[in-house]
Amino acid sequence: MALNDPNWGRRGDGPPDLDEIWNRLRQKLPGMFGGKGGGREPGDAGGKRFPAGAWLLVALVIIIWLASGFYIVDASQRGVVLRFGKYLQTTEPGPNWHLPYPVESVEIVNLSQVRTLEIGYRTNVKNKVLKESLMLTDDENIVDLQFAVQYVLKDPKEFLFFNRNPDDSVMQVAETAMREIVGKSKMDFVLYEGRESIRAQAQKLMQQILDRYQSGVAISQVTMQQAQPPEQVQAAFDDAVKASQDRERQINEGQAYANDVVPKARGSASRLMQEAEGYKQRIIAAAEGEASRFRQIQTEYSRAPAVTRERMYIDTVQQVLTNTSKVIVDQKAGSNLLFLPLDKLLQQSAGAAVAPPDTTDRAQAPDMQQQSAPTVDPRSRDSFRSRDRESRP
Repeated sequence: MALNDPNWGRRGDGPPDLDEIWNRLRQKLPGMFGGKGGGREPGDAGGKRFPAGAWLLVALVIIIWLASGFYIVDASQRGVVLRFGKYLQTTEPGPNWHLPYPVESVEIVNLSQVRTLEIGYRTNVKNKVLKESLMLTDDENIVDLQFAVQYVLKDPKEFLFFNRNPDDSVMQVAETAMREIVGKSKMDFVLYEGRESIRAQAQKLMQQILDRYQSGVAISQVTMQQAQPPEQVQAAFDDAVKASQDRERQINEGQAYANDVVPKARGSASRLMQEAEGYKQRIIAAAEGEASRFRQIQTEYSRAPAVTRERMYIDTVQQVLTNTSKVIVDQKAGSNLLFLPLDKLLQQSAGAAVAPPDTTDRAQAPDMQQQSAPTVDPRSRDSFRSRDRESRP
């Protein structure tokens, strides 16, 4: 069939006419909803009443439009309602409703999501960003410092309206705070014992700056990934570290030696002082005792001089004789002296009591007795006996 056929579309061998279908639908809609039917044809100028189906369509559109204002906020989220782009309110988790677009709109903000920023490196510590990682210390040394910052949102309104680019703001604040802390610290403190302190101070300073900017961001964690000198001076720095370790080792050895020697010296000094004090007290007590004894003797001497003088002589002779092991007997009748080697006899008796007896000792015993026996002159002995006989009555 040709396209210019006037009956094309009115028979069953072609597509239907859309205008004809629309006119038929307009005629049937009023009857379906209780109308009188017979809608006005396009050429009918008498029908001025608005069709009832159009009202239904408008009502359906309004219902759909109002229903589009419903939204649900999760437990970890907050909803920020905007009216013509201006902040209106913040809604809590649960089902909520706002006037549909274009009157009001809602922005859903996730408060529990942890966002991470890497400063001084990207993805891996080997992939360094020297522009961010190189920092100057207080002692004018350069350190290569890499760290990560984790943060969450605490105020949706501040986050949406006071931050154009939150990640860039947090990164710049973190880098600024870390450079300030490192710039006030020594290089050794940054590289070794002060890493935890620097981390805590930097996190506190970051939060203060972000709160001053009303960024709505809360710093949850700052992690120090790596702190080392620049690669260009790594070898020289290793040598300096080894020298510092040797110095510390020698200091520790010297301190250990001092801890060993000083207490001994103090103990010896204390012992000598105590001995000197004891000697002092002993001498003073002995002197006081001698003085008291002298005064007592003086008193007794004034009462009986002869008896006291004889007693003092006897005590002196007794003291002298008790300190010697030799006894010499003087004979009145002759000039010969009798010598008794008591010290040798005492030594031999002590050795015989301690040493176990054996055959050799038994064989040598008579010789030792003969050698240790006193060599007394027979004439002296006889003269001593004759003197005793003569003195008898």
